[in-house]
Amino acid sequence: MAGREHRYSVTVEWTGNEGAGTRSMAGYSRAHLIEAAGKPPIAGSSDPSFRGDPARWNPEELLLASLSACHKLWYLGLCAGAGIVVEHYRDEAEGVMIEDASGAGQFSEVLLRPEVVIASGCDPDLAEALHAKAHAMCFIARSVNFPVRHAATIRLAEPTTD
Repeated sequence: MAGREHRYSVTVEWTGNEGAGTRSMAGYSRAHLIEAAGKPPIAGSSDPSFRGDPARWNPEELLLASLSACHKLWYLGLCAGAGIVVEHYRDEAEGVMIEDASGAGQFSEVLLRPEVVIASGCDPDLAEALHAKAHAMCFIARSVNFPVRHAATIRLAEPTTD
């Protein structure tokens, strides 16, 4: 089945008008809400480097979270299909964004660092190899124009003694 199309809708509403609109760069908040039907809103802002609120999610963090979550979802599904029982998965992802003299910028790379614990008796080599397949399948990683790498750690769970 080729060519299936999926559409997504979100609403981003600026909530940072502090009374004077955007009369000056310092005169307004970068606060906004990200919403989708049936889901709780996400409180967003810009990065603190760009006058943002550090207590709110910024677009750069959301992009990094999207890449990490997409990889994880593909990986878990591939493991389930291959008979690899994942007991724990945690990713401490990092991204590098380069800002140029004009103020524009772009991500230059993302490194995913999944730490995976698989059940005793599962094949750690196959568990490792499935990260490459997850990367190749991830919708978000396939959509960006910078490298998304992964450096996974695979551990076997301690066998249970009953």
